[in-house]
Amino acid sequence: MTTLRDLLNVDCPVIQAPMAGVQDSLLTIAVAKAGGLGSLPCAMLPGETIREEIARIRAETDRPFNLNFFCHTQPPADPDRETAWRQSLQPYYRELGLEVNEDAGGASRRPFDEQTAELVAELKPAVVSFHFGLPAPELLATIQSKGVKVLASATTVAEALWLEQRGADAIIAQGLEAGGHRGHFLSDDLSLHLGTFALLPQIKARVRIPVIAAGGIASAEGVRAATQLGAVAAQVGTAYLLCTEAKTSAIHRHALQSEQASHTKITNVFSGRPARGIVNRLIQAQGPISSSVPEFPMAAAALAPLRSAAEKLGKGDFSPLWAGQNTIGCEEISAGEMTLRLAGVD
Repeated sequence: MTTLRDLLNVDCPVIQAPMAGVQDSLLTIAVAKAGGLGSLPCAMLPGETIREEIARIRAETDRPFNLNFFCHTQPPADPDRETAWRQSLQPYYRELGLEVNEDAGGASRRPFDEQTAELVAELKPAVVSFHFGLPAPELLATIQSKGVKVLASATTVAEALWLEQRGADAIIAQGLEAGGHRGHFLSDDLSLHLGTFALLPQIKARVRIPVIAAGGIASAEGVRAATQLGAVAAQVGTAYLLCTEAKTSAIHRHALQSEQASHTKITNVFSGRPARGIVNRLIQAQGPISSSVPEFPMAAAALAPLRSAAEKLGKGDFSPLWAGQNTIGCEEISAGEMTLRLAGVD
């Protein structure tokens, strides 16, 4: 049976989930130094920044690390839908004294492309992970030819089989409890998604490659339960959000430490694609799932001015407060200490 050391050259059965917007290489480094697999979200980073972040990681540790990318298809422009979306947000703009700006920018999420594949092949990280499927076969071959191990998220057994058939080295079984964006790519039907400990054994029974459990795991007991069900490791995100190395905003940190964190929903109103976050004003008023939201990742641009203005007032009304259903493990400790705690190391 393939072990985590065989697969990733890592002994600690903990993978830090890549979390765009709330981390940089500091979190990656801390987890790697503690013996886990640190991850760096790259879908929102230009190539030069990726290069700089990898240099920082390698200056601090020689341990393996993971780079994460998105494999979505960039949608065609839909001016009518984008205009309608901005108009639906107009009352909030007026409330905050803002003008609706048709050219307002937002967070950019680029799909994995030839230029990025060439950069990854040059830099040769130990591990690359993908969300929303896999890149084109020729791009995958480019990075795997350099010995890079490829992980990819599956929310159903069908997706896991698809990933295995197309060359993934391991499957991340993403349960319904997981925070942030759902990794589905074969179907938009969220009713097909299962909880982590229902999904994990079903995928494990159908694929021959290693499986990693993700979603709702926030303690050493959860990690042990995942490995007892056959996972080689657990991928953990939410538990790291309060760690000292995380870039989680003060507003997001406050929400995680409040009763508000007990209520999360899967919503598409922040990016155009379903993702789990703490319920706030925008989710309640416009969602959780809205058919009027532009396709991923086009929805974010119109929200950027609202988010910025509200956050200046100390409010997270228009901020994506990503979190999984289990926030009990969140603590203001170092990411190294959190990694050891999750691994059950005293």
